Amino acid sequence: MHTIPSQLQHGPFTRADAARAGVTSRMLQGRRFVRLHHCVWRVTSYNMTEDDWITAARLALPPAAHLTGLTRLQQLGLDFGPRRPIRFVVQGDLHLDLDGVFLHRTRQLAPTDEVGVTVAAAYLSYCAHARVIDAIKVGDWLLHGGHTTVDEIHALALSGLWRHGADEALWILEHLDVRSRSLMESELRPILTFAGLPKPEVNVAVPVGEDITLIGDLVYRAWLTVVEYEGSHHQEDRLQYNADLDRYALFRSADQQYVQVTKERIARPKILVGEVYRTLLKGGYDGPPPTFETQWQLLFRSVSVAVGPRRDRIRRSAPRGAVS
Repeated sequence: MHTIPSQLQHGPFTRADAARAGVTSRMLQGRRFVRLHHCVWRVTSYNMTEDDWITAARLALPPAAHLTGLTRLQQLGLDFGPRRPIRFVVQGDLHLDLDGVFLHRTRQLAPTDEVGVTVAAAYLSYCAHARVIDAIKVGDWLLHGGHTTVDEIHALALSGLWRHGADEALWILEHLDVRSRSLMESELRPILTFAGLPKPEVNVAVPVGEDITLIGDLVYRAWLTVVEYEGSHHQEDRLQYNADLDRYALFRSADQQYVQVTKERIARPKILVGEVYRTLLKGGYDGPPPTFETQWQLLFRSVSVAVGPRRDRIRRSAPRGAVS
C-alpha cells in the first residue's frame, strides 16, 4: 500500500492536487479518502475544522465566488449563528449544488476584499434573512469591533436599494449602538426598548462616590437604575465574583438601583421587562408600562417583515435583470 503524500494529509485537496502528488483517481476511490465535493477530497483520518469546510467549498467553486452573509462575518471572529450553510455569492447565472453550501447569484457583485465581499456588504446580505434581534446583536458587534461603520453600511445600502438586505440594513441602523460590548448586552437592550421602555445609555460612567465611578451596562440615569448583564464568568471566576460584590455594594451606597440579568433570565424576556419596569417605578419613572404587542413581536421576526414586502421596494432602482 502506497503511503499517502504528506501534502494531502492536512486538509481538503482537489483531484488535480492528488494527481500532482502521485495519487490516481482510482486510488481516491479507496477507503483512505473521502469525497467532500465534486473533485474535492480529504484523507479519511483527517478531522475537518470549520475553516477546512470553507476551504473545501472554495476549491469546488470558481474563483469568482466570494464569501458572503453570516459566513463572511464569522471569519472576523463572530461566535454566533449557524455554520451551515456556508454562504457564497457569485456574479452571473451559475448553478452549482454543493452539500452544505448556499450559492447566491447576482448580476452586480457587491464590493469585495481579500476574504469575500466587504463586511458592510456581508451585513446587508445577513439582514435580508435575520431576525431583528439577531441583526441588532451582529450589527452592534461589528460596529464595536471596528469592522465596519454606520456610514459604510448606509452608503452601500443606498447605492443599491435593489439588493437583498439593503432596506433591511437601513431600517436596523437606528437600533444599533457602537458602545455595546457583548452580544448578550446587545440582546438585552432591544428586549427593553421594543417593549416600550425608555432607551438606556450604554456603557457609561455612573458616579457612586467622591471621585469614584463605575461603568454601567445599561443606565437609566434619570431614575437611578442600572441594568447589568452577568455572564457565566461572573459566577465561575472567584476574583470576578468578589469584584462584583464590591461593585454592587458601591451601587447601594450611592442609592443606585440595579437589576442583575443572566442568560437564563434573558430567556424569559417578558418577566425580565417587568422587573426592570418595576425598578424604574421605584426610581420615579412615570412613563407608560411595557407592552408586548406589534413592536415587541417584530423583535423576534425577520427584519424583512419589519420593512414590508420586497416586491413593493425593489421597483425603485433595480438594474435590469438584477438578482441577489
